[in-house]
Amino acid sequence: MFHDMMPGTDEHLRQNAPITGYIGFDPTASSLHIGNLATIMLLVHLQRAGHRPLALVGGATGMIGDPSGKSAERNLLDEEALRRNQAGIQAQLEKFLVFDDSPTGAQVVNNYDWFKDFGFLQFLREVGKHLTVNYMMAKDSVKRRISGNEDSGAEGLSYTEFSYQLLQGYDFFHLYKELGTTLQMGASDQWGNITTGTELIRRMSGGEGKAYALTGQLITKADGTKYGKSETGTVWLDPTMTSPYQFYQFFLNAADEDAPRLIRVFTLLSQPEIEALEAEHQAAPHLRILQKALAKDVTIRVHSEEAFEAALAASQVLFGGDLASLSEATLLDVFAGVPHIEVSHALLAELNVVNLLSEATNGVIFPSKGEARKMMQSGGVSLNRQKVAPEQMALDTPLLLDKYFVAQKGKKNYYLIKLV
Repeated sequence: MFHDMMPGTDEHLRQNAPITGYIGFDPTASSLHIGNLATIMLLVHLQRAGHRPLALVGGATGMIGDPSGKSAERNLLDEEALRRNQAGIQAQLEKFLVFDDSPTGAQVVNNYDWFKDFGFLQFLREVGKHLTVNYMMAKDSVKRRISGNEDSGAEGLSYTEFSYQLLQGYDFFHLYKELGTTLQMGASDQWGNITTGTELIRRMSGGEGKAYALTGQLITKADGTKYGKSETGTVWLDPTMTSPYQFYQFFLNAADEDAPRLIRVFTLLSQPEIEALEAEHQAAPHLRILQKALAKDVTIRVHSEEAFEAALAASQVLFGGDLASLSEATLLDVFAGVPHIEVSHALLAELNVVNLLSEATNGVIFPSKGEARKMMQSGGVSLNRQKVAPEQMALDTPLLLDKYFVAQKGKKNYYLIKLV
């Protein structure tokens, strides 16, 4: 997980337990995603090592936008949306960190609380004068955007986003002064913003203040692309935005070359446990032992044991599991990638199996009655897991949830029929 740190950070951590360290989270959505989960794990390890983690939800800086890793200006959110997003994020953080009144108890802070009454002129006088434009422009995240040339894919940089590192730097100073925070962590693309904070602390305290920076690696796939998106988009921690089944499947489908790193980043399994799993995996890669252990661990910690069991049952449906046990949401998840066909419920009484599989479904499953009968003769057709007999005509298969049939043609072709 480790990428870089300022000189002296390791000695500071060893000699001053418990120290207080923080990571900032951007409230641009009501949920964090698995890219954020990698940095949450830095806070988890910090707390497990006997230190105090702070999670800063950027209610103020979220109104502006961080240029790091971006090529375009961000859409700004209003205060109501930010508050709603902050509440969702805090609820998620409470699943991973221990929040109590002990010296190592986690805490969530919101920079809107100290910025909301900070006047522009006051900020310029008290903070802005301590950093030169030259210093701020030397940051990689600014240099990439400031050019605005076509080759870089950048669109230039507004003054609003240019000021972001100054605001994030002041966050660090405020937490240093008010809560004794001496460490800021984040992903490697945050190095420039974090070190701006350490420099601001030094200058605003007359050279006496000392603070530290530590970054983790950006989580990427073996091919270098950013990790955290599935074919259907971002993988969120909120079960209403990414279902537990989809979440479980995302980790289960990790490539063999990615799984060893991911299980180290996202789980708390020990090194011997991980190495034992790797040895098992190498002996029988087709069993995907490493991916199953990763997906189970993360799904339980992000969602729950029950959510994992439901996701596991759903994932086994395609290999002979019980369709009738699935909720509607899970049924739709499991068959999200297969053709969905709607048939009028009023026609149900008039249909037989052959008509359903051909004409009533507009030829999507079988182009003709003859094709349907031919496949039935060879035993290659099932409805709701029940094999359709060669001479069967009556449509007497019980519906799933009173409105669905799952049709299977051959070994791998599935269709979801919905009566409407």
